[in-house]
Amino acid sequence: MTDAQALVDFRSSVLTGLSQPQKTIPARFLYDARGSEIFEAITDLPEYYPTRTEIALLKAHAPEIAVEAGRVDTLVEFGSGSSTKTPLLLGPLAPATYLPIDISPTILADATASIEAAFPALNVRPVVADFTHPLVLAGLGRAMGFFPGSTIGNLTPAAAVDLLRAFRATLGPESALVIGVDLRKDPAVLEAAYDDSAGVTAAFNLNLIARLNRELGGTLDASAFRHHARWDDFNGRIEMHLEALRPLAFDVAGHDFTMAKGETIHTENSHKFFLEELRFMARAGGWEPWRKWTDGRGWFSLHLWRADANVLQP
Repeated sequence: MTDAQALVDFRSSVLTGLSQPQKTIPARFLYDARGSEIFEAITDLPEYYPTRTEIALLKAHAPEIAVEAGRVDTLVEFGSGSSTKTPLLLGPLAPATYLPIDISPTILADATASIEAAFPALNVRPVVADFTHPLVLAGLGRAMGFFPGSTIGNLTPAAAVDLLRAFRATLGPESALVIGVDLRKDPAVLEAAYDDSAGVTAAFNLNLIARLNRELGGTLDASAFRHHARWDDFNGRIEMHLEALRPLAFDVAGHDFTMAKGETIHTENSHKFFLEELRFMARAGGWEPWRKWTDGRGWFSLHLWRADANVLQP
């Protein structure tokens, strides 16, 4: 995806989302260069357990994953970001090729340079693209997908199954998938993780306002919004919103919008799962659940799934 195509996608998605009764902007647009930097800071916060828990699981179990997976020619990482966790798999797997996919050319270039320096014999083939859209990737050989960070939780269950099917089609019939998924737990723990005491997650969410103003000629006043995170027990998810603190009128890309006090722009969902839900989701997406690992508290899970043409799909 070129920069021009990315801007068109951003503009179209924002205008569509802001025109809905419940205003919404897809979560992927939180991750511009500045947003990605802030998110990296979030991962170091004491309240934000997912990153350090997943890293600990990868450190402990990557050798087992490599043994179970067998030969892997290409490791494909969907939404690679800074590729911080990737070396934990690259070492034990020893693939010939690493193919990181990310929507941000800047983040992707930095990550590519870092991986190439750490693994000089590795063929690194970066791809600037939105992995939520279908991709055709040639010359993968026997591939393994890597989808860490519980990013699957940003999607509705139906969209998550569609994405898993797309991964299955992209990676091929003999492929495997390593996926990190956050689990259900005390809502107080979840709300703290998405609304930290230092306000870093608030800055991450509010950065979207700055991006709207900078890239789409928006006239939004960031001080008129507050970050709000809440647990939705019925849907099993944390929701992030930007809440208007007063009545607002603003322009985005030449279009006028209004918001009442208390009205929100819904910016992210983060679904949390029961392990049995994940088994169903895997099989619905064309994957056979193979191995799983969880931390001692049962807060986070790491899975190895294998492509299976015989899996029943509803």
